[in-house]
Amino acid sequence: MMMEQRKKICLIYNYAQHYRLGIFKLMDNELDCDFYFGDKMGDVKKLDYKELKGFRKELKNIPIFSHFYWQSDALSLFFKKYNNYIILGEYYCLSTWLILIFSVFSSKKVYLWSHGWYGKESFIIKLIKKFFFSMSDGIFLYGEYARKLMIKEGFDSSKLHVIYNSLNYEEQILIRENLVKSDIYLSHFGNKAPVLIFIGRLTKIKKLHQILEALKKLKDQNFPLNLVMIGDGEEKEFLNSKILEYGLKNNVWFVGQLYDEKAIANYIFNADLCVSPGNVGLTAMHTLMYGTPVITHNNFAFQMPEFEALEIDKTGDFFEYEDVCSLIEKIREWFEKDLSREEIRKNCYQIIDTKFNPRFQVSEIKRIVYEC
Repeated sequence: MMMEQRKKICLIYNYAQHYRLGIFKLMDNELDCDFYFGDKMGDVKKLDYKELKGFRKELKNIPIFSHFYWQSDALSLFFKKYNNYIILGEYYCLSTWLILIFSVFSSKKVYLWSHGWYGKESFIIKLIKKFFFSMSDGIFLYGEYARKLMIKEGFDSSKLHVIYNSLNYEEQILIRENLVKSDIYLSHFGNKAPVLIFIGRLTKIKKLHQILEALKKLKDQNFPLNLVMIGDGEEKEFLNSKILEYGLKNNVWFVGQLYDEKAIANYIFNADLCVSPGNVGLTAMHTLMYGTPVITHNNFAFQMPEFEALEIDKTGDFFEYEDVCSLIEKIREWFEKDLSREEIRKNCYQIIDTKFNPRFQVSEIKRIVYEC
């Protein structure tokens, strides 16, 4: 009975993001885990709690000041039956600080699930993060880049565990197995020009106007391309104005917000290249899953961890940060190299199938929490 109790895991997260269903569902099936989620996160779609048999309660995220917040009832969970805790590692969640402090004087283990280090932290933020992370029993990181930075900062390497990131892999792999090339873009655009794609929120941080500027200049160089954008957000009106200004109305297709995964897969599979001028994040996971490579910028301190899935000439490439001329050059080079589309597709599949999927993540969590 004591052994079973030691295996019990309490997961406390800021929100039940729909795109994290894959990892949460596999944890639900393979780990003895109870789930507690915060109640809001902007306009991000929430997963259906009925999908998780281990769901226990929704916590209220209470804003304090700036980005800081408190999760109601989170602290009380520390005094319940659990011996192992996996908590989102946001240092601006004040209830997490108290759980960590109590854990220092307890035999209970607390693991933080976090981006860890970016490489752009100020002196003060470094001090805060070092104190925050040092109180945990281990840190689940999204990539090797953060792990290496944290080792340089003096963290114990044995407490830093890279588990990468994922989307809803089990659903997506079934869809991927049935994908076939179609004339979806020939029918829409009426030409055979290569197709660029972006999927995600249309926000300023994504710097999507850079894609339009690149399209305009490449068109002027007699190198026409088409662009498909899946998503919605604050920048849509601005981007539409740029499309008209650059004379790209016939070359850009705003699909809009879309949650139908089969439809999304068809758009991505039939595109040639994803371009993400800002931080790439889960956009890379989504497009690589369906075999489409990614170009994004090379300033890793301002990237999201998923950039690590990109290997030059195999699954994507990098352009010089904030340099549209470099972006143009990389896009043009990609197509002029005449790389095998099917070989690239296989490369994209491989990196997702080996590392960036819930199966890998859960196997690592099991090893760390149950065996270490």
